[in-house]
Amino acid sequence: MDKVTTEIIDFYESRYDEARRLDRRPQARLERIRTLELLREVLPAAPARILDVGGGPGAYARELIQDGHLVRLVDIVPAHVEQARTGAPPIDAVVGDARELPEPDGSYDATLLLGPLYHLQERADRVRAIREAIRVTRAGGPVAIAAIGRFAGPIDFAATGRFDHRTVAEARRLTGDGVNDTTIGFTEAYFHRVAELRDECREAGLPDATIHGVEGPAWPAAEAAQTGPAAAQIFDAALQLARVYSTEPDLVGVSAHLLVLGTKS
Repeated sequence: MDKVTTEIIDFYESRYDEARRLDRRPQARLERIRTLELLREVLPAAPARILDVGGGPGAYARELIQDGHLVRLVDIVPAHVEQARTGAPPIDAVVGDARELPEPDGSYDATLLLGPLYHLQERADRVRAIREAIRVTRAGGPVAIAAIGRFAGPIDFAATGRFDHRTVAEARRLTGDGVNDTTIGFTEAYFHRVAELRDECREAGLPDATIHGVEGPAWPAAEAAQTGPAAAQIFDAALQLARVYSTEPDLVGVSAHLLVLGTKS
């Protein structure tokens, strides 16, 4: 196991509670709502066989199981796999690497790759993970791929009152380099430009995929207003704008997360 992978596993097992992430903040709640809406628009009718690669403790897998789907989860963090197995409902989950999935060709009706690209800093590894997701999906099945937007970190720091001279320097650096600075926050990670993500998907075998901005352009407003008197109203507006501008080319890259939806040919 390489040093970067070891660091990522340690981060999630010792320093960060991924199981609670999607309930903590306005940005995360927007991420959950919009990701599920977008997935449900493209997934086959239940019961479909779905592979959730990098599914963490199983937040999305459990929602899809409740929808009637048959979900298997693969994650590189052993603690996440254990949480997925022991939660309610329990999830069929195994430890595995997105770059080398322990699954046969064409064995799933749909495949989700909603976390691994965040942590694969080399383009070749990201393309390999996308190819693997495509490989295990049947012809005509949907493939969903998530990435963190290039500018999510600095925007988040500004919206939550944590912006300082170090963040200014990081914002400038990120215009040319998508590798996360682990001394400022988060673990080993890579942040995508929209065009770059599109190119990686094309190279891997998804030439006609659609890229959505998950949280939409108003998520920073929802973050900034979360303790104020208009928090609920602003969150609702942010959600509505996320739906309206989901694929608007001039706004997609403002979202904290990007979601590719494609179909295996």
